[in-house]
Amino acid sequence: MIATASQDIAARVAEILKIEAAAVQRAAQRLDPAAVSRAVDILLNCKGKVILTGVGKSGVIAQKIAQTLTSTGTAGVYVHPSDALHGGLGIFSGEDIVIALSNSGETDELLAIMPAIRQRACKVISIVGNMDSTLGSQSEVTLDASVEKEACPLNLAPTASTTVALAIGDALQWQ
Repeated sequence: MIATASQDIAARVAEILKIEAAAVQRAAQRLDPAAVSRAVDILLNCKGKVILTGVGKSGVIAQKIAQTLTSTGTAGVYVHPSDALHGGLGIFSGEDIVIALSNSGETDELLAIMPAIRQRACKVISIVGNMDSTLGSQSEVTLDASVEKEACPLNLAPTASTTVALAIGDALQWQ
């Protein structure tokens, strides 16, 4: 009986890994070469910092991407949009690049800081699950992180979508 339960658990874990791997594979197939080229060009020509931002799970993924940038020698920093609204906008300058992560592309806190980011002349790369989003329309480059389904049995918890966003963020760093 215990072996059967362990096998069931292992099968479910394997299924989740397959869902997330398939989501990353579909994202790779959907990549817009022009958008990727533009994003990489913007990053390669950055004379300031790369500032990442996002809320909730997207914020956690943004923090990880910022940490990896720092590990590879690029000045990467995470700024929570709420902190930005309460004085943290001072870190943004016109030489900086902003990478904004949001599955919906409609996150209120992110949209609230966009006017100040635009006023500071920061270039914005968005990684979103909704290519027709407000955030995407306010960005120089929008990268598609949409997924068909989350690995969560209820299709609610961000699982595959955060995996895809992380993979895109990681891939941009090695160019």
